[in-house]
Amino acid sequence: MADTAADRSANSRTPTGIPGLDKLLTGGLPKNRTILLCGGPGTGKTIMSSQFLVNGILDYEDAGVYVSLDENKVHIFEEMLDFGWDFEELESNKKLIFLEASPIRYLPAEIKVGKLTVGRKEFSMATLIEMIKTSVKEIGAKRIVVDPVTTLVFQYDGVVAQRNALVELMEALADTGATCLITTELRRPGFERSIDYEEYLAHGVILLQQLQVGKSLLRVIQIEKMRKTPVDNQPRPYRITDTGIEVFPRESVL
Repeated sequence: MADTAADRSANSRTPTGIPGLDKLLTGGLPKNRTILLCGGPGTGKTIMSSQFLVNGILDYEDAGVYVSLDENKVHIFEEMLDFGWDFEELESNKKLIFLEASPIRYLPAEIKVGKLTVGRKEFSMATLIEMIKTSVKEIGAKRIVVDPVTTLVFQYDGVVAQRNALVELMEALADTGATCLITTELRRPGFERSIDYEEYLAHGVILLQQLQVGKSLLRVIQIEKMRKTPVDNQPRPYRITDTGIEVFPRESVL
């Protein structure tokens, strides 16, 4: 029996499993693509990223790799227990690899690699990419989170160097064949904001913001773009509960 357009669409999606979000995404994130998750402090970037990985493991048997470029492993594991997500158990069962990559920021300015001397930044990126590829191969990971990419990219001076570093990382992530979610700080919040360069490079962009709507402070999610996907790009409210993030895809903000 020939497959239908709906079947092909479903097969090309990686469901997030986050209540309400997959409805905005027509079933999930485009499979094997790199999606940028932008948000300011306290908007839930790490929570959403973790939820994406945990749901993949528990509901779809998709092993995952979590790359932390900021917070340490102990803190992340403790924080995620508040939502009922036992990263330590998932790691013990070889369903999750957690890469605590933040120490690469503290390498000396120059490193000897064989007879060559390379700069810290080049070594950091090469090391990170090798760590990710090795981890993906080790457990057959289908999902990757890099949180936050800002920490790595801002080691580079100037927009051109930062853009090149991000392109290098995104190309390496694409080579893994996994569906990837990378987080970054939203530097200019609001509906009428300028677009940051990294948003042009990603296959999709999801925005998380806390905005003043009337007299209330409201958490708002918006699918800014998503290639190969018909999406609802209207701002929609979401909340952070004791079981993770919940999106309200039918409620209006404006």
